[in-house]
Amino acid sequence: MGESMFVQGNEACARGALYANLRFFAGYPITPSTEIAESLAELLPTVGGKFVQMEDEISSMCAICGASLAGLKVMTATSGPGFSLKQEAIGYAVMAEIPCVIVDAQRGGPSTGLPTEVSQGDVMQARWGAHGDHSIIALTASSVQDVFEITVEAFNMAETLRTPVVLLLDAEICHMRERLTIPDPGELHVVERLYTEVKPGVAYHPYLPREDGRLPISNFGDGHRFNVTGLHHDIWGFPTQNPDSIEYLNRHLYDKIENRTNSLARWKEYYLDDADIVLISYGSAARSALQHVFDRRLRGERLGLLELQTIWPFPADLVRKKTAHARRVIVAEMNMGQLCSQVKTAVEHPERVFLANRIDGRLITPENIARCIRLIDGRGF
Repeated sequence: MGESMFVQGNEACARGALYANLRFFAGYPITPSTEIAESLAELLPTVGGKFVQMEDEISSMCAICGASLAGLKVMTATSGPGFSLKQEAIGYAVMAEIPCVIVDAQRGGPSTGLPTEVSQGDVMQARWGAHGDHSIIALTASSVQDVFEITVEAFNMAETLRTPVVLLLDAEICHMRERLTIPDPGELHVVERLYTEVKPGVAYHPYLPREDGRLPISNFGDGHRFNVTGLHHDIWGFPTQNPDSIEYLNRHLYDKIENRTNSLARWKEYYLDDADIVLISYGSAARSALQHVFDRRLRGERLGLLELQTIWPFPADLVRKKTAHARRVIVAEMNMGQLCSQVKTAVEHPERVFLANRIDGRLITPENIARCIRLIDGRGF
């Protein structure tokens, strides 16, 4: 292993992006993501990359779309209000199949909400924020080390599937300081961009997948003539009204992610082999859930934890399998049950799924989770 340092989650995200060969960042300061921009403003020029502070969140998202099409690995970072502003351009990146990474450091909302406090209220916005039928990848993490590694995963998935990937972090993880050990170069796999082998001047189809589903790309302006648009388009990228072409494109954009749900799933599990109560959690809430599992295990109770790192596409098969023998499933999250609703659709007995939540801008604690479970017990479930 390489260098060790004591850093924030935001700094770990910046370092992970550089490990994955990020070369362009455009963003606008917003709590609690600003340290990502500050770190990259300092570090990107040292590796030949470019940092641009844009005038707003909309232009930031548009800028990374352009830089990605020109051949660079790209990222932007924001929080809830800025994430809302980015949605139209995120939809454009979905339609034009532009690889990019978007960090959403979740804070209390709606609106300006609680700028400096934690929330996990953007789970459904990450999935459905952009209009129209589409799919998305959203990843999260519960430690500074995990933030680094999941950031590398985000870039790998973006490049492999030519799609935007959301890093759905939260204020506690972003501002928490822990030890980070930077892996040596090559220790973590890094996916580089797949370029077309078609020679310049020869017909090139930018939206014609190979047999393995990947789309070889050509840097815009490098010798291949093709169009980029947010309209439904044909395999050359030119707008089309042909119903067959439109249906093909819609299915392609959806299926290239949803058909890979199981392979895209990232998770951690603790004590699930004998657990009769399974907690499901993610992000900073998973730390409290794990502590609660440890505490109850010391009393001889059979609790386990499934920590999801892939939120979207939702790993329903994984959740169903890992909770198959549980007499009760508790979803610990800091919202009104945005992931809990997905868990209920995945399991065989949704009546056994309960929510343990906190929505006041403070980190959910093991005691909060214990209190929720006692209330469930008191109701006779």
